[in-house]
Amino acid sequence: MLFQQNHIPSLPAGETSANLEVERLALLKEVKKRNNALTIREKMTKTFALRRQEIVENQPSVQELQERWPALFQQEEINAEFLRITTLLLQSRFMASLDRQSSQLLQVIRNKGGVLREKTKDTIKVMDQSLDIDIRRECLLKCLIMYLDEDASCLIKEYQADQREEAKREFEKTTMAFFVTRESDALSRALDISIVIDGVEVLNELPSVACACAMMFGLIYALNLKYPEGLKYTFEAFQKIIMDIESKQMSRRVQNLSSKLQE
Repeated sequence: MLFQQNHIPSLPAGETSANLEVERLALLKEVKKRNNALTIREKMTKTFALRRQEIVENQPSVQELQERWPALFQQEEINAEFLRITTLLLQSRFMASLDRQSSQLLQVIRNKGGVLREKTKDTIKVMDQSLDIDIRRECLLKCLIMYLDEDASCLIKEYQADQREEAKREFEKTTMAFFVTRESDALSRALDISIVIDGVEVLNELPSVACACAMMFGLIYALNLKYPEGLKYTFEAFQKIIMDIESKQMSRRVQNLSSKLQE
C-alpha cells in the first residue's frame, strides 16, 4: 500500500463538486497559455480534492486523465501533486538521497560477486569512465535494479536516434517504462527521455534517467497506480530507501540492501 496522507481529501470549505468542475474547465484554458505556471498551480491546488476523488474512486485511464487534467503531466505539477499527497518534496529529495547514498550503494554492488558482477560490469565501466553526474546516476540506478534481481531493460528502454519509429511502435505494448533515445553509445547524453504509461507517452524531453525515475515515482502516486510488474522491488527501494517513506516495513530483499547500506 502506498503512503498517501491525503488519499481522498474532503472538498475545501464552501466548495462543491459543481464549482470545482467549473475551475477544472477554466484550468484547461490556462494550460494552453504561456508563462502561466502560477495560475495553473493555484487552480491545481484548488481542484486537488476533486481530482483525487475522481482518480481514486473512478480509476480513469491515463488517456482520460491527460484530457481532463493535462497539467498533471507537467514536471512542475507532478512535483506539486506529490507534495500535496505526501507533504514531501519529490525530485529534490530523490536526487539528494541518491547522491548521498551513491558511494555506499556502489560499494555494496561492487562487493557482490558471481552473476551480479558479470551483469553490472559494463554499466560500472561506463560509470567509471564518465564525469557526467546524470550518466553516473543512471548507471547507479541500473545497477540498483540488477542488484535487486530485476531487469533494468524493462524500465529503461534504450534506442538510437535512427530507431525512433521502432520505439514508437513499442509504446503501445508498454505498461510503464522510460524510452531513452541516444545519438550513439552509452556514454552519450540522451537526446530525449520519455515516460510511457499504459501505451501513452505522458512526458518527454526529460533531462536525465534519474529525473525520469523521480517523475515516474511521482506519477504512480498522482495517478494512484500500482508499481510495475517485475519491478516491485526497485520501486519499493525508491520508496523506502531513497525517499524514506514508510521505511519501517520492507520486503526481505529490500531490507537486506538497506542493512548493507548502513554497515
